[in-house]
Amino acid sequence: MQHFHTTDGTRIAFLDEGEGLPLLCLPGLTRTHGDFDYLKPHLPPLRLIRMDYRGRGGSQWTGAATYNVPQEARDALELLDHLGIGKAAVIGTSRGGMIGMLLAAMARDRLLGLCLNDIGPVIERRGLERIFDYVGRNPRARTHEDLAAALPGTMPGFANVPADRWLAEARLHYHAADRGLKITYDPALRDAFLDAFKGPPVDLWPLFDACAGLPVALIRGANSDLLSPETVAEMRRRRPDMIFADVPDRAHIPFLDEPESLSVIARFLKALPA
Repeated sequence: MQHFHTTDGTRIAFLDEGEGLPLLCLPGLTRTHGDFDYLKPHLPPLRLIRMDYRGRGGSQWTGAATYNVPQEARDALELLDHLGIGKAAVIGTSRGGMIGMLLAAMARDRLLGLCLNDIGPVIERRGLERIFDYVGRNPRARTHEDLAAALPGTMPGFANVPADRWLAEARLHYHAADRGLKITYDPALRDAFLDAFKGPPVDLWPLFDACAGLPVALIRGANSDLLSPETVAEMRRRRPDMIFADVPDRAHIPFLDEPESLSVIARFLKALPA
């Protein structure tokens, strides 16, 4: 891992690999750069940049008040500045897609295009409530193997997932400790997440509309409880040119190495300006 310090002094972990087109990968809410491990072997030669948000993975914990989309968007821009990158394409998984849409609104000139993984301008309450149940909490399973065995029953909407993928997921997102498995992020993220949804709903459509003129792609888990077919239909109405696929046997979130996901990403990369 590499590190840099933001303007407020926070130490952020990231990986910067390869050369060519800069592709900034932004992970999900509780995730790390590992969200894109499955995708990496399938990408063409390019400059792959993956970051851990503050409070996650190898980055510094800075407290609940700082764990929010605007701050994380600023950190992403500062990472690009640190690397001397003027423009980058973005793939955003869940929370990362929200950050990507905000970047389109606040710094559109820094984006070459945006690919969204199972996220849109309307987030279904049912999906959020499922996240409420686990965010900031360690799993009951004592070992990675125990957790892998339990995941198929606790991840509704996923099917035809081999056992070794569930084990890889368990190892990717939880650390083994003396008393069982531990989350890979600051538990205070739970407070930040819950506080964010106490107020009235925020209209995110202007953020999606800010992507006008940029290549945009969307990958949706066909069984997603966070991104509804109705929201997708409206996104496609507003952006008839949006590259899109539903991924069968996947809910929130696709792993990104499914054939449908890879097809969308390949088409998205080809649509980017030279």
